[in-house]
Amino acid sequence: MISSLPTWLSQAPEPPAPGFKAPSGEDFNIPPMFEGVPVLEYVDKPVIQLIFSVVLILAFFAIATRSAQLLPGRTQWLAEKFHVMVRDSIARDNIGPKFRKYVPYLVALFAFLVVNNLFGIIPLIQFPTLSHPGMAYALAILTWLIYNIVGIRKQGFGGYVQLMVWPPGVPGWVRIILTPIEFLSNFILRPVTLAFRLFGNMFAGHLLLLVFIFGAEYMLLIADSITLKVLSPFAAIMAIVFTGFEAFVQLIQAYIFTILTASYIGASLADEH
Repeated sequence: MISSLPTWLSQAPEPPAPGFKAPSGEDFNIPPMFEGVPVLEYVDKPVIQLIFSVVLILAFFAIATRSAQLLPGRTQWLAEKFHVMVRDSIARDNIGPKFRKYVPYLVALFAFLVVNNLFGIIPLIQFPTLSHPGMAYALAILTWLIYNIVGIRKQGFGGYVQLMVWPPGVPGWVRIILTPIEFLSNFILRPVTLAFRLFGNMFAGHLLLLVFIFGAEYMLLIADSITLKVLSPFAAIMAIVFTGFEAFVQLIQAYIFTILTASYIGASLADEH
């Protein structure tokens, strides 16, 4: 009978502690917030973040310019410095003499990218909106439409296509090789690489942060090993270090996306490519 068995045989062994589950792409699959509700069933956390970022940016510039003074306060000074930085170091340097009409879009684009990227390290949000490829590609397509429309309006359709795929001053036999390369580069690969660079950096950076954050949690609270518990503070410190590094990458990627957009517009407006 079971009651007569020794204690060490009658008691079932305790299940081992669950192993560490490494973060993966599944951690980026956020379920809808209003599942089953028509139209709203497509609204999830990244969509809410996009709306929230627009509200934040509009509110910031509205407050900064509501009562502009000759001697600016902190908010007005910050908004002016942001505007001047985009105008001088991005628009003017990359577009040329006709840069002013594109400054508002570039300012809005840069602010939008900065806010949505930094959502990845802001407590209670902690998710970079543009780590979803669809949103990065939507921005890249918008850039593609703008620089192509600008080029066609400036050069005419035929002249613009010739400018982008038929390099001037090149021997005819070389053009046979360069023309398909230029076509792929200017009309197809530009938006793909523009979006992939942004999405890839946001995705990889957030995944790396999750590794250290979840790793520190597992080592301290779940793992049975004393060694892992002792080492858990080091994983937490690395999470903090990489949070600072990720903030730097997020700002740099916003700058790169904006400056490439300006350079594409400038190339479309140029007389020679």
